[in-house]
Amino acid sequence: MEVTASMVKELRETTGAGMMDCKKALVETNGNMEDAIKYLREKGIAKAAKKMDRIASEGIIASYIHSGRIGVIVEINSETDFVAKNADFQEFGKDIAMQVAAANPLYIRIEDVPVDAIEKEKEILRNQALNEGKPAQIVDKMVEGRIAKYYKEVCLLEQPFIKDPDKTVGQLLKEKIAFIGENLSIRRFSRFEVGEGLEKKQENFAEEVAKQLQG
Repeated sequence: MEVTASMVKELRETTGAGMMDCKKALVETNGNMEDAIKYLREKGIAKAAKKMDRIASEGIIASYIHSGRIGVIVEINSETDFVAKNADFQEFGKDIAMQVAAANPLYIRIEDVPVDAIEKEKEILRNQALNEGKPAQIVDKMVEGRIAKYYKEVCLLEQPFIKDPDKTVGQLLKEKIAFIGENLSIRRFSRFEVGEGLEKKQENFAEEVAKQLQG
């Protein structure tokens, strides 16, 4: 059964889940609205999405230092101080700090990427496609596909989670919201790397962090 925009809209209004989550649920359930609602509830996505509008002003500062060469601090927010003291929440904070160390994101979410940065990247990708000899009529589609890949590289919530690449950090966040029962938010982060910005021998510390975690 074809999944239409109106079906996605109806499911989103019913559950409060995101558009992409709603579309996936409808595809997985062959367009059956009741089954799609059940699918989202079972995944905890609908429950988590409703909580994501609530104010989260408590939380923790988590940190991770890799071999004295890369250091990361992140602010992870929760609704209550009680949850901030929860071991699972604190482990989540450490995982996010490790993610930032390994994957070196520039932004938290797609909405944080400056418009001029996106336009500059699109122009580079468009020129690359044209230089590859791609037909002009399909260049724009190629650029959109490559921009999606760009977001996965620079936006924390779009990146594959280092401990489980089958899910994104954004999906992990929703799972934690559903499991803990409060809105959680990754508010900000800072990443430091020894010698960053200085002329030095090429060393890929981020790759080293990722390999250590996967091992």
